[in-house]
Amino acid sequence: MKRFNNRTVIVTGGARGMGASHARGFIEEGANVVIADVLEQEGRTLADELGERAIFSRLDVTSDADWAATVAAAEDAFGPVSVLVNNAAIVRFGPITETEPAAWRQVIDINLTGTYLGIRAIVPSMRKAGGGAIVNISSAGGIIEYSARISGRGESHLQGGSCPDTPRARLRSLIRDRTKG
Repeated sequence: MKRFNNRTVIVTGGARGMGASHARGFIEEGANVVIADVLEQEGRTLADELGERAIFSRLDVTSDADWAATVAAAEDAFGPVSVLVNNAAIVRFGPITETEPAAWRQVIDINLTGTYLGIRAIVPSMRKAGGGAIVNISSAGGIIEYSARISGRGESHLQGGSCPDTPRARLRSLIRDRTKG
């Protein structure tokens, strides 16, 4: 028996890249998969490739209505949702002085608010399924601490490494201190 036999899984950002890889992996493990993405042609093509245990649902993760429609499509096709993989995300790089607030808000809306909306939308379905799992995917940039420094020219630069004033760095330091002999 496969680990996810007859479980219903939604993968956001599932049309390509890591999301498509997650969708394929869940299919191999027996799951029914909803490929949820704004990339309609790529998502439909992948769903067709994966066969009868996969469907595509157009999902803009920043839209409550899209989340409701995606959960409903999942339940109609396969039953209550057991797993949500929050994989949809974007990234924007550039000096902070040249980053427009609208671009910043788009990153926050997709990467953070979209994750929140997904969790909020999926919980009632997971309760019907008797429980489940929510997996929030992040790039390595999500676990590496960066500090910003302002150059003499007034530009902001990111430097990898430890920034002792971030909550994550403080937590890591606390864990290191508590786990040492």
